[in-house]
Amino acid sequence: MRGRGDRLAAGLAEREIDLMLVTELVNVRYLTGFGGTNGACVCGPEIRLFLTDFRYTERAEAEVEGWEVATVRDDWLGGIAERLSGRFGFEDDHMSVRLLERLRGKLAERVEPVAAGGAVEQLRRVKDAGELEAIAAAAELADEVWRWSAERGLAGRSEREVARAAEARIRELGGDPSFPVIVAAGPNGALPHAEPGEREIGHGELVVFDMGAKLDGYCSDGTRTFAAGEPGERAREVYEVVRGAQQAALDAVVAGIGGEQLDGVAREAIAVAGHGERFGHGLGHGVGLELHEAPHVSPRSKDVLASDEVVTIEPGVYLPGELGVRIEDLVVVTADGCRNLSGLPKALQLVD
Repeated sequence: MRGRGDRLAAGLAEREIDLMLVTELVNVRYLTGFGGTNGACVCGPEIRLFLTDFRYTERAEAEVEGWEVATVRDDWLGGIAERLSGRFGFEDDHMSVRLLERLRGKLAERVEPVAAGGAVEQLRRVKDAGELEAIAAAAELADEVWRWSAERGLAGRSEREVARAAEARIRELGGDPSFPVIVAAGPNGALPHAEPGEREIGHGELVVFDMGAKLDGYCSDGTRTFAAGEPGERAREVYEVVRGAQQAALDAVVAGIGGEQLDGVAREAIAVAGHGERFGHGLGHGVGLELHEAPHVSPRSKDVLASDEVVTIEPGVYLPGELGVRIEDLVVVTADGCRNLSGLPKALQLVD
């Protein structure tokens, strides 16, 4: 974990700051390995300091690698403030104005906070071998739960029943859902973030099944659209449009492509088929310690993909009152393409 702190410290000079104060817990975990609910770290060329309170001292000593561990007693902000010097960066995209003002009141003279949000998130974009292994394992677990769910059947069961069973199965296999499972059948599938209800899945309906697992702190994310019996020509046509658009985007993934450009590959394929107005969200997003993180793949993205970043590729078509189709894979960007972590086939699967 110290190596991640070294990378953060190496970039401080470019921002003209002496130290970085990291308080956002996901970023603290990334840098130090600490998984508790109260911690912060101070990083600079000559310092790697992790701070927590008495409740987590023992846990920190077991989990934190390569950082000095210090316990702050009584005054949490005061304990942080006394360890800061010079111009220090703080995570302005996470720290509230009120908390910052309280911290300012405890700083020594000539100690200056500087907005430096996003510094750790930028480091998190590129995954190391251990992170890729964890994300791949989470994706494999989710694939297993989709197979298990299909074997149990869909038609005649409620969306909520299918979703809850999938979440329980993820836990049985040793993980946690990385988000509440989405099961949306028939016209509910036209709602990209539908919440599973008591509606019974009808024979022949398309079912959008969006699910992810979390293992060792790392998330997966994926979607398959099943058919609960023969869905008919119209549904098959829309499905093939999405499948073709997704494959075109997968073929275009490569280190160096822009997020906006990649999004446009799938968007153009869907537009040519006459459904351009029915694909209203971005093509994908980064996945790691958080379900949604950088880089972003959307019409407004300024990100450029790099090797070993992990992103979703998830085009969709949503026809209000009728049906929805979304197909989502999780891929690792490489120098010559991508490595797909999603193992389920993309041909429309009929599940009675």
